[in-house]
Amino acid sequence: MPEFKVVIADPHARNLRIVPVRVVGDEDLEYSDKHREQRELPLAKLHPTIADIIKPELGVIIVRIWKDRKNREKIKLAARVILDSSIDVMEARVPADFMREKVGSLTALGEVFRAPAFQIRVSGEAANRFLGLKIGDRIDASFIGLEGKLLEIRGGSDLAGFPMRPDIPGPVKKYVLLSSGPGFRPREDGERRRKLVRGNTISEDIVQINTVVIY
Repeated sequence: MPEFKVVIADPHARNLRIVPVRVVGDEDLEYSDKHREQRELPLAKLHPTIADIIKPELGVIIVRIWKDRKNREKIKLAARVILDSSIDVMEARVPADFMREKVGSLTALGEVFRAPAFQIRVSGEAANRFLGLKIGDRIDASFIGLEGKLLEIRGGSDLAGFPMRPDIPGPVKKYVLLSSGPGFRPREDGERRRKLVRGNTISEDIVQINTVVIY
């Protein structure tokens, strides 16, 4: 059964507004295995004032949390935002279990911003939707909760990291002579190398699919 890590980029997420917040663990927010395995995004609460500043058009935010300021160690959480006017304006609520596991405290300093990209793992019927699709094809994004949006496939890679190329037809793996990426970065003008790459079609051998949201 195929399983893919789908990376979803938001092309509208430019000139990000980053807002400092106090991050608080909320016992009412779930954090279970489906979230740990990235099969579903957890929920996070923001005051509407902050949401209006960062404008999470897809409803997805990044909460970046200071775990150790001395060593500049931060923890990052991608989450679906829900608005809650009852919480403090400069506060972000995330699952309490996440804070216990990743931060070791129920409160910490952090910052929130619109997610420029996030990832979801899909398997079963959701993964089967991708089989046979090619770079440049589009797929309905409602199965990952983005109603009314499309995902355009921009590339991908297999377990060994060999990238898909749009100019090689089929679900193949082969050596080709390359002068540019993906799969090769020339160090000087005119340099060419024979590299092992994947074709432009998604098969069960692909593990990561790179996509961009089409508005």
